[in-house]
Amino acid sequence: MAEILALVEARLRTAFGVPDARAAVTFLGTDRIEVLRFAEGDLVRYATLGMSAHPMTDPTAVVADPVRGPRAELVLTVRAGLAPTDKLLRPLAVLAASPQVEGLIVAPGASLEVGEPLWEGAPFSSVLVGEPGGLVEDLELDEPMDPVRFLPLLPMTANEAAWKRVHGAAALQERWLARGTDLRDPLRTAVALD
Repeated sequence: MAEILALVEARLRTAFGVPDARAAVTFLGTDRIEVLRFAEGDLVRYATLGMSAHPMTDPTAVVADPVRGPRAELVLTVRAGLAPTDKLLRPLAVLAASPQVEGLIVAPGASLEVGEPLWEGAPFSSVLVGEPGGLVEDLELDEPMDPVRFLPLLPMTANEAAWKRVHGAAALQERWLARGTDLRDPLRTAVALD
C-alpha cells in the first residue's frame, strides 16, 4: 500500500510540481486520506492521496479482491483567490473515502454528493466525475493490479445535478461546452438548462 501511494504522489508531482500544502483525514474504519494542494499560476489543484491504496470493489461481490479492481485518485481544479476553496479539503477526503465506507466504485460519469457546500458559500454540493487522462496520465502498476486513474471532478450546482440525473453526464458536459462554462470558476452560476 505505501509503495503504491509513493508512486501515486510521484506521478502527481511530475504533473503538477511540489505541493504547497497537504492535509490528512482519517475516518472511522478507513485508511488515512490526504489531500495535496498544488498552486499553478492562477489555478489551484487539489488531489487526493490514499483512495488508490486498495482497489474499489463491487458492493454486491461476495468477497472483495485485495489486488484486482479499479483504483483511482480525485483531482479538482479551481481559479485561485476567488473563494475560500481550501475548505474543500474535508469534502474531497470524504469523496475519496466513499469506496471504503460505502462500497462505491467511482467512475467517469458518476455524480458524487457531499450533502453540504464544497466550501463556504459555494453553490456546489456535488461533483461530476470526468474522464481520466487529461491532466495526469494513468499510473500503471505491476500485474495483476489495475492502473491508478486520476479522475477530474467538475463541481455541479443542485440544478445541474438534477438535470444530469435526467439527461445524463454527456448531455450536461455538452451543455457546459456549448455555453462556454468556466468549470474552474468557483463563483460561477448554473449553466442555462432550458
